[in-house]
Amino acid sequence: MSIRRQTTFVATMGGQPQVITFAVDALLARGVRLDQILLIHLDIASSRLQTAVQKIITTLAEPRYQGLKLTFHPITTDVGPVADIRDEADSHATWEALSQLLIELKNKQHTLHVCISGGRQMLGFMTMSAAMLHFGHEDRLWHSYTPDEWLPRTRDGKMMHLPPEAGFQLIEVPMMPWGSYFPALRQLTRPVTAETDVLAGPRGLLDDLENIKRTAVRQRLTPRQNEVLDAFADGLTPKQVAKKLFITMKTVNSHKTVILAECRNAWGMDESAWLDYRFIAERFANADG
Repeated sequence: MSIRRQTTFVATMGGQPQVITFAVDALLARGVRLDQILLIHLDIASSRLQTAVQKIITTLAEPRYQGLKLTFHPITTDVGPVADIRDEADSHATWEALSQLLIELKNKQHTLHVCISGGRQMLGFMTMSAAMLHFGHEDRLWHSYTPDEWLPRTRDGKMMHLPPEAGFQLIEVPMMPWGSYFPALRQLTRPVTAETDVLAGPRGLLDDLENIKRTAVRQRLTPRQNEVLDAFADGLTPKQVAKKLFITMKTVNSHKTVILAECRNAWGMDESAWLDYRFIAERFANADG
């Protein structure tokens, strides 16, 4: 008999506690069976955040949430809690803490539903970045939408629940779990030393992700199409590419269409997104062929 995986709701939080319960209520209404609520926050020293925490504790004590474990997860470093994300050192420490949290949860085989709508915007960005690395295909990333007419009535936890007709929505954020496709990428999130750039780890990861996408494009192109790509990467215009490779403009445009289609696939862009040869130059300039 197989053991059911634990399902954990993870959310970034700030001074608007209703964001948490709105999202939890929406997931429960969808039939998601949650076991734990884990809330990520910065230093709780501010009175506004303390009030939000108390509102969440009180609300989640209601019978509808019976059996749900509530955990608060402050972002901390070796020297103490992170009060705010004010510089690159704070940014790096926060990203490392978020990454380590997701690693621990996934090592315990938790299925994750992560909401990035609360707290500092930067906190949400970095949570999404870490999720791309550590998520599995079963995990979900969510953004919440509260209709404008309800914002004044709910602000600062004035209402911790919404009626069904309010129009609140949980919107799934499209995301590629790159770490699942390329597990070796997860090894890149090693701590950096004081002598190195504090963002070397995240920057290196992003560089490697870009290289993977570029390689995927190149592998799907013919040798001639790769020659056209290289010419665009060198900063040439379509007319200059035609002259350099001794081909017609019609042939250049035909190859360019194929290259851009593969770029859309690799970068997960909608087919309606308008691209031209400048996109190729931007993504492939100074990259190894």
